Amino acid sequence: MLDLAKSRWHPIAAAHDLPLRHVFHGQLLGREFAVWRADDGYVNIWENRCLHRGVRLSIGINDGRELKCQYHGWRYSNRTAGCTYIPAHPADAPARTITNRTFGAIERYGLVWSAEEPQGEVPEVAGLAEGRLLALRGIPVNAPADVVAARLKGYRFQPSGRIDDSAAKVAVEAASTFSVVLRSSEADATTLAVFFVQPVDSNRSVIRGVLDGQVEGAARLAVLRHHNELLSRLRLAVEAEAAREPAPAPLEPVIERVSPELAEMPEESKHGRKATIRVEVARKWPAADGIAGFELRPIKGLLPTFQPGAHIDVHLPNGLIRQYSITNGPGESDSYVIGVKLERDSKGGSTCLHETVREGDVLAISEPRNNFPLRRDAVKTIFIAGGIGITPLLAMAQALNNQNLVHELHYFAQNEAQLAFPEKTSTLGASLKPHLGLSPDQTGAKLREILSGYGPDKHVYLCGPGPMLEAARHIAAEMGWPETAVHFEYFKNTNVIDDSTSFEVALARSCMTLTVPAGKTILEVMRDAGIDMPSSCEQGACGTCLATVIEGEPDHQDVYLNDAERKSGTKIMTCVSRAKSARLVLDL
Repeated sequence: MLDLAKSRWHPIAAAHDLPLRHVFHGQLLGREFAVWRADDGYVNIWENRCLHRGVRLSIGINDGRELKCQYHGWRYSNRTAGCTYIPAHPADAPARTITNRTFGAIERYGLVWSAEEPQGEVPEVAGLAEGRLLALRGIPVNAPADVVAARLKGYRFQPSGRIDDSAAKVAVEAASTFSVVLRSSEADATTLAVFFVQPVDSNRSVIRGVLDGQVEGAARLAVLRHHNELLSRLRLAVEAEAAREPAPAPLEPVIERVSPELAEMPEESKHGRKATIRVEVARKWPAADGIAGFELRPIKGLLPTFQPGAHIDVHLPNGLIRQYSITNGPGESDSYVIGVKLERDSKGGSTCLHETVREGDVLAISEPRNNFPLRRDAVKTIFIAGGIGITPLLAMAQALNNQNLVHELHYFAQNEAQLAFPEKTSTLGASLKPHLGLSPDQTGAKLREILSGYGPDKHVYLCGPGPMLEAARHIAAEMGWPETAVHFEYFKNTNVIDDSTSFEVALARSCMTLTVPAGKTILEVMRDAGIDMPSSCEQGACGTCLATVIEGEPDHQDVYLNDAERKSGTKIMTCVSRAKSARLVLDL
């Protein structure tokens, strides 16, 4: 009986139980659910617990894009149920493994259906026409589902057109373990009523009734009152009958535990430049002058959770691999949207995407990586974007805008036609501040104006061309901004890489010593030795292949580390940096 119940779809809520920005507490077979509709219409059915301390998410906050736990503020994304932000670790991107358990959701007959181990489809009921139905209020009953269904066969009610009469004939048209189909007729009036029994637990159920035909105004209220009174009487009779029998043992759902290590620390990826996801180019359009927008939808399943600032590796048809930031706002998880600028000196990446890739093409991409995470605990956040550098900052600004957190997005471009993704920037209101057609000197003066007046708990995020970032970082330092409050991401590493040296690298945890010859990188030598080090851009810009230095002096050639991190000598980008000493010891 229990296996049958787990494998079939059951209604766990009515559509009217999911009003705007509400979270409904659903239950099925002893398991609790947090049920909520996002602003895009998607119905989420999740295990009713925060992965941190197990607090019920049904008392959380639905902001239309994400669900926020009331206890410690963990946030989970629409569709994927992946954690997007942990207030206790504001500078870290949560691991992709911090993902709640989700269950299928189907809307039919004015009800929301789910199942633990669904097989087949939602039961088909002849005579019920979608859009012309009236869902009744759910009636909870302290009795097993099969007992309730059996008693519903004797339920008597009037057709909707003759509520005030009492001579209707009611016939059972169909019945099963979890549903009963009745037709009430009197004179020329007839109403089909279908009652589904939701098995909440071994000894608790909910009657969910649906009537055919639309009833409006006062007549609708009369019909609802009629069935509420009759079903309430039936409930009393069923509960009295059930009370005379021994109570069955409560159902105990299996709750999957999440490792505390995974719940507290960002995930350390164990794969390199692998493309595990296949996506279709659902849409390609001019996002701005010289910039193409691409909407990438999964071939099957859901896309992994991302956080603002994340990027993906896109494996191109010509064999190249390029990195692009995800521009999506919070909760926009049915696709990834990226922007690609056509570079004059393109080595084939942007040219391929602009000229070769078309709508309908299938591309391979990596899971999102985030080495440029957004803090949400700042008193004020300032974003400074130059050109295509808008892409990661646009995702960040949308996230803060959705939470009504104080921020400004300063967007530098040559002209209005080069302002990318106007459909997204237009939602930011007064926080968007374009700066158009400025010379380098004017840009420097504007940066000084923007970065003046540093105060505690302010943060600035920079992304754009290398010279602009260098100028902004220099000005921020002059203005008293600590390096811990200045976050940046370069498009690429324009440094001339000197790979003429040879040195040894000892991997402390792997108990292995390797020789890095001239012309090869630490990353390449480790891979040759079977060490599967994660990487992405492989030019010292993204931070994915970062390693901890235990001994030795690094020769930094990246653009990812800040000055303090370089001086400390405790970090190295294994894709481009080398050693000034004869030997490095890495924590790998």
